[in-house]
Amino acid sequence: MVFEVVKNLFLVKEYFLLLHIFKLLSQMKKIVLLIGILVMMAGMAKAQDVKVSENGPEIEFEKLVHDYGEVPYNGNGECEFRFTNTGNEPLIIQKPKSSCGCTVPSWPKEPILPGESEVIKVTYRTTKVGPINKTVTVTSNAKANGTVVLRIKGKVLEQPTEAMPEKEMGNGSPVNKN
Repeated sequence: MVFEVVKNLFLVKEYFLLLHIFKLLSQMKKIVLLIGILVMMAGMAKAQDVKVSENGPEIEFEKLVHDYGEVPYNGNGECEFRFTNTGNEPLIIQKPKSSCGCTVPSWPKEPILPGESEVIKVTYRTTKVGPINKTVTVTSNAKANGTVVLRIKGKVLEQPTEAMPEKEMGNGSPVNKN
């Protein structure tokens, strides 16, 4: 009988020990599940970073602003904006749009291969006196910056006036008088 009581005590202790172990395992499962979720979220965040660096064309300009400084009336209003396709697929430039009719862009119509450079030429008609502050919006199939705004600035000077020399009276030269 004592043997039975001792045996039952051991069984009860084992039962409580097993319950305690299951509780710990349950808590560990929660911790392991939480760690797994955190690792998954970190992986998803990293996957989004990878999407930004996907394959595709990229456009990189040497400069975004051209300053003419002071330009004479009817002077040279041409400038160039050099760019490079830094991506790994061909870059296609759509028709650039200028902010007014006095600014005329010309661009390469053929695709620009990866690593190649080209220029967008901008001609400003310098027949209007005053400050220059115009933009040309370039749209392309570039992944990160498909729309780039180029700017030209400066000042067109006044047209020089030409005056005819006048003759003075009284110096002995003939003057036509009517």
